[in-house]
Amino acid sequence: MKIPHSRPYIDKKDIKSVVIALKSRCLSQGKKVKELENFLKDFYGVRGAVCVSSGTAALHLSLLSLGVSAGDSVLLPSFMCSAPLNAVKYLNAEPVFFDIAKEISPSPEDAEKRKKENTKAIILPHLFGLAADIDEFLKLKIPIIEDCAHSIGCHYKGRLTGTFGRVSILSFYATKMIAGGEGGAILSNDVDLIEKIKDLRDYDEKENYKIRFNYKMTDIQASLILSQFKKLKRFISRRKEIAKRYSEILLEKGLKPPMSLPFREHIYFRYIVLTDKKEELLRYLNERGIVARQPVYKPLHLYFENEKLEVTEEIYKKAVSIPLYPSLTCKEVSYIAKVLREFTY
Repeated sequence: MKIPHSRPYIDKKDIKSVVIALKSRCLSQGKKVKELENFLKDFYGVRGAVCVSSGTAALHLSLLSLGVSAGDSVLLPSFMCSAPLNAVKYLNAEPVFFDIAKEISPSPEDAEKRKKENTKAIILPHLFGLAADIDEFLKLKIPIIEDCAHSIGCHYKGRLTGTFGRVSILSFYATKMIAGGEGGAILSNDVDLIEKIKDLRDYDEKENYKIRFNYKMTDIQASLILSQFKKLKRFISRRKEIAKRYSEILLEKGLKPPMSLPFREHIYFRYIVLTDKKEELLRYLNERGIVARQPVYKPLHLYFENEKLEVTEEIYKKAVSIPLYPSLTCKEVSYIAKVLREFTY
C-alpha cells in the first residue's frame, strides 16, 4: 500500500464543473471568478473579496494595500512555509520572525516583544488548522493579514477565521482545505482596500501607469473551487473523524495529540505527531508506504542569522506530519492507525 502525504478529493461533480467551464470557452477571469467572489463575500459575511492566482499573490497584494514598502518591518512566525517570507521580500521589507507556542500556534507574547516602530503589518496564520489566539494579536494594534491558507471553515469564538484581520487571505492550492489546483483570495471589510487590490490585480487598460500584476484567477479554477466549497462541511467532519482515531492511539502511547482549545477550533489541515524519535518515525512510516513529512521544511529564521526561537526549534526537532485528508479510505486509515500503534515511541 502506498499512501501519499496529501491527495485532493475530486468527485464527478467537480469534474463536471470544470468541463462546463471549458465548454463555455471562457478560460481566463470571467463570470465564474465573479461568482466565486460573491460567494466568498456571502460565506464570510465581508464587504469585499478578490480572487487571485495564488495564496502568495494574495499576500503580496495585501501587503501592498496596507502600504508596506522597502524598509518597513513585517512580523511573521518562523514555523511556516516560505511563501509569506517571499511576499515580504518582494517589497524589500524586513521580515521579523517570532516564535510559536507549545500548541504549535503563533505566540502573541513573542510577537509583542519583537514589534518595532516601523512594523506595518503582521501575517497571522492559523497553523495546520488550529485557530490562532486572535484576540491577543488584536491587542498589539498592528494591522493583521489573517492567513487562512490552512483554516478555511475553521472558527474562533464562533466566528470564521478570515473575518478578523484588516485583510485576510485564502489559498486554494491542490493540497489545501479547498483544492483549486492553484488560486487564492483576499477578503476585507475595507472597501477602499478591496478596490486598491482589484486595481493591482489587473495590469492593463488603465488611465494611469503604475506597476500592477497579472495575478488573475481563471474561470476553470473558480468553477472547481465553487464545487469544492459545497463539500467543505463534509471535508471538515471527515478530517475530525480521522484525527480522533489517530489521537486515541497517541494517548495510548502517552503522547499529547493536537487538539482544539477553548474557543479555538482545530480542523486538522495537518496532523502533527511530536516525538523525540522524529527521524526514526519518518523512516518507519515511509518504509511501510505511508508518506510522512516534516510539517515545515525549515523554520524561516534559520535561513538568516537571527536570534534563537526556542519553541520553534524544539517543535521542529520533534514534528512529523502524517497523512490526513478527506480522500483517505477507511482501509487506508486503518492501516495508518495499525502502523502508528506498532511504533515504539
